[in-house]
Amino acid sequence: LQKELLKYKQEARNLQGIKLTSPQDALQQRLIQQDASVLQLKQELLRANMDKEELHNQNADLQRKVEERNRLLAEYKKELCQKDRHLQQHQTKLDEMLRQLSEASYQQVDLEQELEHKEALLAHCMKREAEE
Repeated sequence: LQKELLKYKQEARNLQGIKLTSPQDALQQRLIQQDASVLQLKQELLRANMDKEELHNQNADLQRKVEERNRLLAEYKKELCQKDRHLQQHQTKLDEMLRQLSEASYQQVDLEQELEHKEALLAHCMKREAEE
């Protein structure tokens, strides 16, 4: 049974592609596998670091764009406030001019009425003088 067991173990090793003729060979095979695993992990770590660096650069670029847009927005708000102040000033001037125009219009109406009254008086005086 022991001989059969050894025979089957050897067949299993051969089927797996690993020939273990001595403990040193097994150890060397194990080291080769570990080196391959370490190399693969290093490659994955390098890729991850490169991806991380790329994301960091993209984040910095986006942050710079956001800051630029915020600066432009602040400038536009400042310009808008200035234009609002100018508009308010012009509105105040326009209101004052409209008030003055309205007063001038009332004065013109008063003067026209006074002129008509004086013309009527003059006509009346001339008529009386002509009668005398």
